Amino acid sequence: MGYYDETDITREKTKSRRSVKPFFSTLLSGVVGGALVLGVTTYNHQNEEQAISANSKSVVESSLQEKNTNTSSPVTAEELSTNSGSIADIVDNLGPAIVGITQMQEGNNFFGNEQGQSVESGTGSGFIFKKEGDVGYVLTNNHVIEGASSIEVTLYDGEKVSAQLVGTDALTDIAVLKIDGKHVTTVAELGDSEALRTGEDVIAIGNPLGEEFSRTVTQGIISGIDRTIDVTTSEGDWALNVLQTDAAINPGNSGGPLINMDGQVIGINSLKISQNGIEGLGFAIPSNEVLPIAEELMSSGKVQRPFIGVGLVEMSEIPAAYLQENMKLPNDVKDGVVVGNVSPGSPAAEAGLQQQDVIVSMAGQDITSGNDLRRILYTETEIGEKVDVTLYRSGEKITVKIMLSNRDATNA
Repeated sequence: MGYYDETDITREKTKSRRSVKPFFSTLLSGVVGGALVLGVTTYNHQNEEQAISANSKSVVESSLQEKNTNTSSPVTAEELSTNSGSIADIVDNLGPAIVGITQMQEGNNFFGNEQGQSVESGTGSGFIFKKEGDVGYVLTNNHVIEGASSIEVTLYDGEKVSAQLVGTDALTDIAVLKIDGKHVTTVAELGDSEALRTGEDVIAIGNPLGEEFSRTVTQGIISGIDRTIDVTTSEGDWALNVLQTDAAINPGNSGGPLINMDGQVIGINSLKISQNGIEGLGFAIPSNEVLPIAEELMSSGKVQRPFIGVGLVEMSEIPAAYLQENMKLPNDVKDGVVVGNVSPGSPAAEAGLQQQDVIVSMAGQDITSGNDLRRILYTETEIGEKVDVTLYRSGEKITVKIMLSNRDATNA
């Protein structure tokens, strides 16, 4: 029943080498000035796809379900967790904080030449995690609402209310929405995901397959902690830190809570591995990673990260003959990432980076892929820091210094 949203999910990465001659002119034609929103972007012919991989042959799927609806009402908001350990009690207590989320997009009219009414494009789950004054805040996944022209939230009693996007972060797949505080009766408490142990009981609550099975509760355990899943997002490849669970996570569960036996939310359900013969491999973003991102989104609407301003091409996407004959890359250089374009006015432009430079290290750490570069840039450097970048240009190995900034501070 139901189907997965292929915009965000079920993709396998292909790394084929293409013919040499038209390579860079073709590669460059569609992307210059295209993204660089957080400083580096994947720069290849598959940029429009959202692939998520977890092993070379496994396909990771988000639990976003297309099409859904529901409805809810007001009272006094209270933050709840329970120590009873009873699943029924936990569900009763947290139920009013769990919501359904419907993504709306502009549709065309009959003749296709004018915008028509908004239509449902996909559905997911979420939960109310904070109330301040007359505003209630909802956590969900970025992929649940990405591209929406408007967002609708379905409350505990089935009432549908309009929601506004506060902020979103594609790399960590987190989004914060806000609704009128009069609809908030219960606020879910976020627990400490660092305290989790493998084997602990957990439950997931969400709307698998849409409204028909809204507020479905599934039970499982924490199957693993400190897992890393490689994902491809609208901001480029990223290694997402996740919790592994065997609690059933299905289309429409995306954005819903993973809950411990104290009734605390310890993760946001986001992904599952879908492959014949594989069951019980679901993944949730840990609460300790969610909270600081959510707080930054609430304060500024986005996450500020160090920015250099380049588009990247994986070396595996470039024919070996082109690397050696046209770019003069030494035969013993097997790892790195190629600069596809440099955004004018960016820190990279100021430092003199050029198209077809092959970056092999940053801040003293080896670079084997664009994902490596992002990881180092976003997690191990700071805005305002000067970092050494080692690269090959026309066969010569050189090191340049780049002063990192945030994107808002540049004209890039």
